[in-house]
Order: sequence, then C-alpha cells, then structure tokens
Amino acid sequence: MSTFDLLAVLITLAAVFGWVNHRFVRLPATIGLMVLSMVFSLALVGVGKAGIADMDFLIGSLEDVDFDEALLNGMLGALLFAGALHIKINDLKDKKWIISLLASLGVLVSTLLVGSGAWLLFGVVGLDIPFIFALLFGALISPTDPIAVGAILRKAGVPTSLLVKITGESLFNDGVGVVLFLVILGLSQGGGVHGAVSLHGVLNLLGVEVVGGFLFGGILGWLVYRMLKAVDAYQVEILLTLALVTGGYALAQALHVSGPLAMVVAGLLIGNRGRALAMSEETIYRLDSFWELSDEFLNSVLFVMIGIEVLILDLNGSYLLAGALAIPLVLLARFVSVSIPVQFLRKIRSFSPHAVKILTWSGLRGGISVALALSLPPGEIRDLLVAVTYVVVTFSIVVQGLSVGLVARRLQRLSEEKAPSAAS
Repeated sequence: MSTFDLLAVLITLAAVFGWVNHRFVRLPATIGLMVLSMVFSLALVGVGKAGIADMDFLIGSLEDVDFDEALLNGMLGALLFAGALHIKINDLKDKKWIISLLASLGVLVSTLLVGSGAWLLFGVVGLDIPFIFALLFGALISPTDPIAVGAILRKAGVPTSLLVKITGESLFNDGVGVVLFLVILGLSQGGGVHGAVSLHGVLNLLGVEVVGGFLFGGILGWLVYRMLKAVDAYQVEILLTLALVTGGYALAQALHVSGPLAMVVAGLLIGNRGRALAMSEETIYRLDSFWELSDEFLNSVLFVMIGIEVLILDLNGSYLLAGALAIPLVLLARFVSVSIPVQFLRKIRSFSPHAVKILTWSGLRGGISVALALSLPPGEIRDLLVAVTYVVVTFSIVVQGLSVGLVARRLQRLSEEKAPSAAS
C-alpha cells in the first residue's frame, strides 16, 4: 500500500466515522472518531480470527506505517502552532508560574513517580524490565494532550483562569516531555547523550533543546511577523505561516533544538503581535479559518490512526493487566505532580476551588504518548510499553474525556453549595 493509498484510507475513514458520529453517536468529535475506529479495528480482528477474511495484508500495511514519524515530525508542529495561535499572551503571563511549573517540574515528578511505580507493578505481574525503561514509560506518558477537553470544559462552565492553565500546560509540556524522553532513551541505549553517560551531557541536551527551542521559535516567529507586516494578501500570509510550521519544524530538527517548543513560541507571537499589528481583518478571518480546519483535519486523522493501531498491537493478558494497573498509577502521579506546584503557589496567589482535582482529571494522554512508545527500539520491552501506553491512552481519552465535563460541573456545584454555608 502506497503512502497516498494509506492517506486516502485514513481520510475516508475519518470522514465516514465523523459522519456516523455526528449523525448517530454524538460523542465529542475526536473521542467519537477514536471509539468508532477502535470498534472497526476490533471487528476486523474478529473477522480475521474467525477465518472469514485474511487480515495479513492490512496488518502488514499498518506495520509499515511509521506512526511516530508521522506525528512527531509531521502533525505535532502544526497541531501545537494551531493551538498556540489562539492563546492570548497576557493570559499566559498572568499564569506563567503555575504553567511553567506544571510543564517542567510537573513532568519531572510524574516521570519519576510513574517510572518507579511501573517498575514495581510490572515486576508483580511477572514483567520484569530494567528501571531505565520504566522511567522511559514515565516520560512518554507524562505529557498531557487535552485536544478535546478545552471545549468540554468551556461548556461545563469551568473558570477561564483554569482553562488557561490547562491549555498553557499542554502546549509546553509536550516539548519538555519529548526532550526528557530523548534524554532517558539515550541513557537506556548505553551511549548517553553525546557518547557518554554524564550529568553534563544530560544538562547540555536539555539546555540546547529547550532553551534553543524557545529562542529559535522566537526568531522564526519574528521573521515571519515582519514578512506578514510587509504584505496585505491573505493567500501569501497563510502560505507564510504554513512554511513557518513545515520548514521551521524541519530546520529545528536539523539544528537539534525542540521543534514543539519552537512552534508554540512562534504560534504565540504570530497569534498575538502578528494578529494585532500585521494582519487585516480579512487575513485574520481567513488565517483563523485555515488553521481551525487544519487542526480539525489533523486531529481527525490522528485519532483514526490511534484507533486502527489496535490491529497490530500485542495485547496479551499480562500486558492488559499491566495496562490496567498503570491507569491508577498515572492518575496518582498526575495528582501529586499537580498538587506540589499548586500548594507551593497558594502562598502567593489564589486558585479556583477544586483546581487540583480538575487539573488531574483533565490531564488527558493522547497521540504523542503513543507515538513516543512506538519510536522505541523493537523488542519485547517495546511491545509491553506500547500495549500499556495504548491501554492508558484509551482510558484517558474515552473515560476521562467523556466524564471530565460532568466531573467539573459536579465539583463546581459542591464549591457553590459550600460558599453560602461558609458565609453564614
């Protein structure tokens, strides 16, 4: 199956499943696509096991798909840029400390807690793996990816300040999580970061990737902003932003700086300074329409890809049990990693009622975790971590994604009921 054929199949499935979901199922768009894709995949597995049809060709075609390459080097930059394009920098400035702590310290704490817990839990079920690979699992599962949760929480009436924290954290912790994953992966392969396992090498990579990503994104965004300011033709301006995402992400990889962080910074600059000083009203309307549609399209294809990946996963009983045990572990680690910065900052600022609980339950895991797991070297450990990651991501998107609005509304009502009694 050629790349074009595969893309045609994915787009067709996304369109058909999107229509079925909108017409009959009525789940949130991305969640509905993933659920329908998984049902479709499981039906194909059943057909294959029943001997009705040979699924070897389809499975072989899917195994040839470099999912992690498609997401990490293709979709991720565009998704992050599109997300950052609509975030107001002033809102981020007001929440800069909690967002920066959640995206840095939060990811580190979660990685250590999940890694340590997974090492113990996997051993209990007879799946002993080296501790460094358990840490790898912690790193790849820690970044949050709340693609659909923003709209759900807005409908639930969650305070805007809390929405900004959730969105801002998700934009930045993807880049931090990817860098941390690469550092641990280098250590697991015995070569360290630059040929030797050393603290200096680790810090050097973290510094170059993270700081370099921020600086590169700022420079790239400023250059494109100046180019946007010099013209008034929405076709050219949309092309410039598209070139920023594709060419800029490729150049970031060539320079060994964080492409995800660069795209976030560039998106914030174009979406704020560029929108205010370099674009006409028509350009703003056209640009927003283009990137909203692109975001919807990429998310649709991504969630269909996640759904059909079940066809090629090794989901034996031990792996499924390990995945089930990992779900409460990941949630507990999320709760602790959120609680630490929130409790620390409560001394100098106030937070919305039940902020920690909502931040915990709204911290969905998504495509980036699956892609990072699939990028691991082939072997039994990879098969285990991919299966466990898939179980956690499925629970996160389906169960947390569908219930986060209900949970938020329930917690909001509890806080409102307590307020009058406290006043009396």
